Amino acid sequence: MPATLATTDLPSPLWRRLLALVYDLLIVVAIVMVVGLLCQLATGGQLIHTAGKTVVPVWYQLLQALVVMAYFVSSWRRGGQTVGMRPWHIRVTREDGGTPSMQQALIRALVAAAPLVLLMLEPVLGMRPTLWTLLGVWAGWFAVALFDPRRRALHDFAAHTEIRLLG
Repeated sequence: MPATLATTDLPSPLWRRLLALVYDLLIVVAIVMVVGLLCQLATGGQLIHTAGKTVVPVWYQLLQALVVMAYFVSSWRRGGQTVGMRPWHIRVTREDGGTPSMQQALIRALVAAAPLVLLMLEPVLGMRPTLWTLLGVWAGWFAVALFDPRRRALHDFAAHTEIRLLG
């Protein structure tokens, strides 16, 4: 894959970004499943304890987060596209059109994932209200793109990136 794909100066419509995200969700689920299987094998099936209350080790949660973040960061750094972005002909770029730096890719991933902190509300609110709250916050995260002329979401503002159409 070429290091620099020809992009237009046109921002990607929000609907393309969201459909690409759905594709990437399938990739993320596969990655999480493989990491989960390997961790289950490594711990002899004793990774998650469910005696009365489900207990997921913190190291496992951090490992899953790091692996998923590595998928996005490495994709954005290597050509500016995740697997989900390819069929929709969109690419993450710096504001000047170049490939995002490592710092920009990390900031973008961390800010995009920030609403996941809301999952800590689950013991207080319950799973369903927590997931609806998370979905609402992410909707707001992306709704910003509806009002920005460059169609940037909050994580794009934070990282000084944008999603452009390929030429």
